[in-house]
Parts: sequence; C-alpha cells; structure tokens
Amino acid sequence: MKRLPIAALSLLAAITTTALAQEWPTKPVKIIAPFAPASTPDNLARVLAERLQARLKQPFMVENRQGAGGMLGTDAVAKAAADGHTLGVSVVGPLVNNKQLYKKMPYDPERDLAPITLAVNQPSVLVVRSDMTAKNLTELLSELKKNPGKFTYSSIGTGSLSHLSMELIALKSGTEIVHVPYAGSSQAVLAVISGEVQMACLPALSVLPQVKAGKLRILGVSTAQRTTLLPGVATLKEQGLGDIDAGAWIGVVAPAATPKALQQRIYKEIAAVLREPEVVQTLHGQMMEVVASKPEEFAGFMRAEGERWTPVILKNKITLD
Repeated sequence: MKRLPIAALSLLAAITTTALAQEWPTKPVKIIAPFAPASTPDNLARVLAERLQARLKQPFMVENRQGAGGMLGTDAVAKAAADGHTLGVSVVGPLVNNKQLYKKMPYDPERDLAPITLAVNQPSVLVVRSDMTAKNLTELLSELKKNPGKFTYSSIGTGSLSHLSMELIALKSGTEIVHVPYAGSSQAVLAVISGEVQMACLPALSVLPQVKAGKLRILGVSTAQRTTLLPGVATLKEQGLGDIDAGAWIGVVAPAATPKALQQRIYKEIAAVLREPEVVQTLHGQMMEVVASKPEEFAGFMRAEGERWTPVILKNKITLD
C-alpha cells in the first residue's frame, strides 16, 4: 500500500480537524465549575450552558467540582478528552496564582489548558465602615502612614484576590496593614461592619447591599479603568495610588490538546452568547462586565496577571502549602 506524503497527511488532518470544528458539538457538553453552586463562576457557567444549548441544539450541563481552591475542577478540565465536549470556567487562582502559592499542582495551567476566552470582569472595591474617620482614599492613606501596622483588613482567605489586592494597595502606598483572613465573603464583609477590621477590598457584588444600607463606604474601585457597573466610582489609580489593577475575572478554558480550529469555534459560539443583550443584562445584574476576548488575548492577559501578582506573593512570602 502506497504511503501518503507528509504534506498530504498534514492536509488531511487539517481538513478532518476543520470538519470536526464545524460539526461541534456532536454530543452533550459538560461545563465544569470548580466552585460551589451559586458562586459567581457557577452562575456564569449556568448562563452559558442555557444559552449555548438553545443556540447549538445539544445539551450543555454544569458540573460543580469544588475543592482545593478551585484546582480540583480545573484539573478535571485539564485531564479531559480534548474534543470540545468538556469545558471549564475558572478564575485567577487556579489559572495563574496557584503556581506561586503551591509548591506542587496536579496540572500546569500554561501546559495543560487552552485559554478560550476571558468571559467577564468583576470589579472589586475598597470599602471601610461608614462611620470611619477617613472619608476618602487620601485621608485613609494618611491614617495608615501615621499608624503602620495598627489597621487591619479582612479577606476571604490567604492567597485570595481580596488578600493580594490589599497587599498590592499596601505596596503601592508604602503602608503596612495587617491581614485577617475569614472563611468567605459574607464573614469578611461582616468583619468590616462590626469593626473587627477597618477595611477590605472585595467584589462589589458582596458589599453593595451594605453600601446601600449605609453601613459601608466605597473609597474606590480597584480596576485599571472605571467600570460601567459603577460609573460614578473613581478608580484607586485615578486617586493617585499608582498602577493598580486588581479586578476579579472569570475565563473559559479547555484541555490544551483541543485543536486550534475547534478552540476558535468554541470561542465564537461563547462570544456570541456573551454578547446577547439579554445575557449582558443578566450578567450586569450579578456585577459581571462582559469581555469575551479572543483566545490569544486571554493567554496574554493571564501572562500579564502572573507578572502582576507574582511579586506581591513572593514579597509577602504567601504560601498555601
């Protein structure tokens, strides 16, 4: 039997891959959310599943695999068949920062995962109790500089974005603030309200009810630019705190071996869903701002996030081992 030339084999493989991408999905698709039901990644996954199922006429099911700070579920995506029928939603810890926080991970995000899209951004805000003497960021920083190590902040856990964000703020402002970790966002918010700590940098969704109730005051949003979700709130950067960009985000990933043509097809379908006006409105109600970046843009974004947070983690000797 005559063997086909390498060039012909490559062409045949490319044609086959393109055909598979065009036919996707050919069976039910699983979207793994590595956190608990009703978490923001889970909420996003369910919105995507519902709209993709309606659009592509195949079942899309959300599976929650929580544990190990999001690594359990993200690892399941990394080890899944690379045929487009297992996808995952994940966040900065499992996709970027855990490489520095843990000595060993069950997967390598850069080697084992294919970035599909940076789906949404979630603004975080610096908050203090409403009756605190400092009425704005300038006054707060002045108090911090006069009293190094005497003010405290809450977070949702060591190594979390709420922890790293405050350490970045301390680094950029030349101040010393003591970290007090809590089990979750509700406890971290309550700690500020009760006066157990003086401040926190938390996702806006978790603090807005208490801001509206007059118990907390927002001093600034931690994203690089103002968010359309809180257009009247100035960024910390605008207020002179330096190059601060500490927003939460959620991305969609697939197994690394997923063919490029199939990655592009999945991206286009997810981006189309994310840009539907009804979806944009639904996500806005959950304080998620649609991004829908291209795979290569998401890959570059994750590299930039690593460059941003690695020095903060190393300087403060933060570890989860």
